Amino acid sequence: MRADTLENRKSILKQIAKRWQLYLIILLPIIHTFIFAYIPMYGVTLAFRDFSIRDGILGSPWVGMRHVNQFFNAPNFWLLIRNTLALSAYTLAVGLPAPIILALCLNEVRMKYFKKFVQTVTYAPFFISTVVMVGMMLQILALRGGFFNNIITMFGGDPINFMGEASMFRSIFVISGVWQTMGFSAVLYIAALASVDENLYEAALIDGANRMQKIRHVDFPAILPTIIIVLIMSAGSIMNVGPERVLLMQNNLNLINSEIISTYVYKIGLLRGDFSFATAVGLFNTVINFILLFTVNKICQKVSSTSMW
Repeated sequence: MRADTLENRKSILKQIAKRWQLYLIILLPIIHTFIFAYIPMYGVTLAFRDFSIRDGILGSPWVGMRHVNQFFNAPNFWLLIRNTLALSAYTLAVGLPAPIILALCLNEVRMKYFKKFVQTVTYAPFFISTVVMVGMMLQILALRGGFFNNIITMFGGDPINFMGEASMFRSIFVISGVWQTMGFSAVLYIAALASVDENLYEAALIDGANRMQKIRHVDFPAILPTIIIVLIMSAGSIMNVGPERVLLMQNNLNLINSEIISTYVYKIGLLRGDFSFATAVGLFNTVINFILLFTVNKICQKVSSTSMW
């Protein structure tokens, strides 16, 4: 057994020496990930300490689950959970099918230049920064002089304070996000559709399948594994709604629906300087995402043959 082990090790070392350039290329991102992703994980211990900048992480006293319990007993705990889940579920429900529909529609277009034009127009918003995009939204939805309110008043209606209506916040957030990312997300499905064997289309045509039947029985099964992987990854980050766009759209009038966990962590951790409590809230968020990721992956594994592992 020992001789076989030594032979295997020598064989592995020979393979590494023979292709050392490839292993060197792989080594660089591994080192980068280890330094910037794994080493900082030690900071998670802040959630269980009463952190003091003067004493540092190791010198700060250990308080156990005090900060976690403080978050559970916070008066706005259920509000944060409700808003985060509602915003994430709404984004997933609209944001997942939108690029799929766009990709299927573009795949049916036979006019080459028109197809490229539409793909470019839908892809371009992805390169607009979050600050610029929210600024555009504020101008378009402004109470006075906004594009939509100008149309409403033109037909004799009363102007609507879109950004001040808490009930409209989620729809504005989700629709603007889909508009910005739909074209970029569709690229993944367009690439999957491009790999479909042309013989399948010819067979469907011989069988008398119409356009919708071809999409249902040829195109959709081809991109289904991609859809499942995207669904699993999206479910694993369902509690991680980025705070940037929410903070820029947030005001005192829509706070009841716009305050989510990530914005709460930002305000507690950076503005109030309570790093331990903010870390505990972020850790809770990560644990929920971890559980959701494994649960959805297990369900997809049982329902279909596609999963992340």
